[in-house]
Amino acid sequence: MAGILAEDPMVMDIINRATELGNSTISKSQELSQDKYECEICKDLEWIIDPETNSAKPCVCREKKHYKRILEYSGISEAFQKKTLENYIPKKEIQALAKKTAREYIDNFGEEQKEKGNSIGFFGQVGSGKTHLSIAIANELMKKNIGVLYMQYREAIMKIKQNANNDLEYAQELNRYKNAKVLLIDDLFKGAVRNGYVNDADMRAIFEIINFRYLKNAPIIVSSEYTARELLEFDEAIGSRIIQMCKGRIVELRGQELNHRLFG
Repeated sequence: MAGILAEDPMVMDIINRATELGNSTISKSQELSQDKYECEICKDLEWIIDPETNSAKPCVCREKKHYKRILEYSGISEAFQKKTLENYIPKKEIQALAKKTAREYIDNFGEEQKEKGNSIGFFGQVGSGKTHLSIAIANELMKKNIGVLYMQYREAIMKIKQNANNDLEYAQELNRYKNAKVLLIDDLFKGAVRNGYVNDADMRAIFEIINFRYLKNAPIIVSSEYTARELLEFDEAIGSRIIQMCKGRIVELRGQELNHRLFG
């Protein structure tokens, strides 16, 4: 791979760091055991410096470490990282369709994802595998070094609302979800519906996130026990945006027989 010339400010910073490292005293370097570095090739700089040409090229460890950072950022637990399309076993035709839709979404995720209709949604029956499929998609995208942030709806929305009286912290919490490369919203509106209505605080927060991502064409992966029609009934502005974002990739799983917790 061709080196990157030092005119690049980022590379200049890397070269300066490498120079400082190289100028460390011998006695100091002897104090540090070799196992202090994850990568002995680049000394964890993730770049290999060529002082003769004043250039740098990515180390072989860079991609692996980038993936590790993506996993850490995602908020997806180790248990959830084991969920794949391969170990999602459909028992009904609609579940097979959901799995097929998930696979096609992963395979086609690329430059075209900048357009509207770049998202995917699994709605309906509790226990039908919506979260499994959503997490499996996220895991596959992260293997491609595409960042995904996991938003467990009830937990995340509670933390956002706790900061409602502090404008700065409230905005910071929202911005995490607004600006994620790909946002996975798991169990949208879980616990928020009373007598057919979603409370105003939840609506305010989720509208800000969805509307921002809708306008920016930023992808979402969303699961909910509610149908697309019910999302529209809760709030047409939010529901219509989600439906448009997921257009062509909405799978509704209906029927209690799909609940693996009852009939697994």
